[in-house]
Amino acid sequence: MELELKNVHIRAGDQLKVRGVILHDAERFQIDLGRSADDLGLHFNPRFHDDTDGAVLVCNSKAAGCWGDEKRETNNPLQRGADVKMVLKLTGDMFEVELPDGHEVQFPNRDGMDIISYIKIAGDFKLTSFKIC
Repeated sequence: MELELKNVHIRAGDQLKVRGVILHDAERFQIDLGRSADDLGLHFNPRFHDDTDGAVLVCNSKAAGCWGDEKRETNNPLQRGADVKMVLKLTGDMFEVELPDGHEVQFPNRDGMDIISYIKIAGDFKLTSFKIC
């Protein structure tokens, strides 16, 4: 599954609500927010079989096509086969991802993006609803 949106307009304080089902045999999926595929403020990448950490949440950013330093969180409450709702927010200096169990992942807005115009959701995830509010 892949959804790619260009020319959207998400400002600080707006929320992106994503619902879907993590596939039963999922290896990974991603939710990207930024200006383009080569300019991402947030690359949110849950992995279910990482060689280093097993099930892990990886966040990163990309500027001019170059990845930054990964932030890895080994507390991954997402489960294969689960129906999930995630809320992604840009709060100004921080991106926040609210997970189904109430756990929240924070990642710095490294490039100071104030408008998100690019969204991509891809990987082992069946998207069932998507809302910007």
